[in-house]
This record gives sequence, C-alpha cells and structure tokens, in this order.
Amino acid sequence: MPGDSGFRVVLAEDSVLLRDGLIGLLARFGHEVVAAVSDSNGLRSAVAEHDPDVVVTDVRMPPGFKDEGLKAAVELRRLRPRLPIVVLSQYVETRYATELLNVGDGTHVGYLLKDRIGHVGEFIDALRRVVDGGTVVDPEVIQQMLRRRRDPLEALTAREREVLGLMAEGRSNAAIGAELSIAEASVAKHIRSVLQKLGLPQAEETHRRVLAVLTFLRS
Repeated sequence: MPGDSGFRVVLAEDSVLLRDGLIGLLARFGHEVVAAVSDSNGLRSAVAEHDPDVVVTDVRMPPGFKDEGLKAAVELRRLRPRLPIVVLSQYVETRYATELLNVGDGTHVGYLLKDRIGHVGEFIDALRRVVDGGTVVDPEVIQQMLRRRRDPLEALTAREREVLGLMAEGRSNAAIGAELSIAEASVAKHIRSVLQKLGLPQAEETHRRVLAVLTFLRS
C-alpha cells in the first residue's frame, strides 16, 4: 500500500473533460494516474497490467451507458477482495451502492456522487480512507437510505441512527463526536448499543463496525 508519497490510480471515466480534470486534481495532491480509460474493458485490462493502489470508476460507461463500470468494479472486487475501489455516480442510486458493498467484507470501498469531486479536500480524503481500508459512502446516499429503508433499524434511537449514518460515511469516533457535539466516550457508548441492538456477532471491533454499516446499507 502507498505511503505519504501518494498512490497509483487507475481511472475509468468516459467524459474526457472529467477524466482530464481528475488526472490533474490527483496530480496536484501527489498521486499518479497510471492509466485513464473510457470503458469497462479498458478498466479490467488496466488493473491487470498496472496493479494500482486504488481504482476510481464511473458507474455508466460505453457501450450501453447503464452499469458497465459498476459490473467491472464488482468483478474486480471478486477477483481481488482487498482492491480499493471508489465508484463515482451522477445520481443517488442506492441499488448500485448496495451491490458494490455486498462483494467481500465491505472494506476498501467507496461510493461517491460526482458532485463530491467539487469538494476537493473531501474527495482526496475519501480516496485515502478507502486505500487505508475504510468504507466511504456519500452522505446524500446515506440520507436516501435513511428515508427509504429503516426496517432493521427500528430498534435504534434517533441518536444511534445518526451515529450509524456517520459511521457509514467512514467517520472516526472523534469525527462523529465533533459532528454531533458530543463526547467521544458518548460516541463509543452509542456504537456499542448499535452493535448490540443489531445482533452482530462478537468479532474484532473494526470488523463489527463494517458489519453494522453493511446492515444499515442493506436494510
């Protein structure tokens, strides 16, 4: 995995303007795009050739402009479960986010809206967290899921749902506490309660957090 010197990126995006913009943006922060392709077949080939630190891919690409990029990402995750992948989408499409997160253990994966690229610092930070083994889901997708699918979460209090939503964004306990203006110890208490109420098996803490996020996203 890359260190502070940056990471090697395979980029799949059919829009020339957005692709060139991402190449320049990543370069500004010391990261190298080792391959930039415009379709899913090119993505598969580039990953096989370059063994990148992270893949950034659009959902809809040629020839059908449906879910070719997502399908390629899912295939890559099945072949390489720890390959960091960040999927970019134009719209909030919770089915796509869930399908990607259903592959493997849910780590090293991100699902972001393309508008998030405009928030440069957040975008670069999300890439770093995914490379480091985190799970990052765009806040807008989280809000859609909260509105549409709450059945498994009925046992949670409103505060616990807030904490779980921020966990799904990849936030640390300290960051969750800062966002909600509560002590880090209170965040840890809420997380313990969430894990207990969701009936998650005993496991290493990081893995249980991922399971909680997946329960939230698959609900």
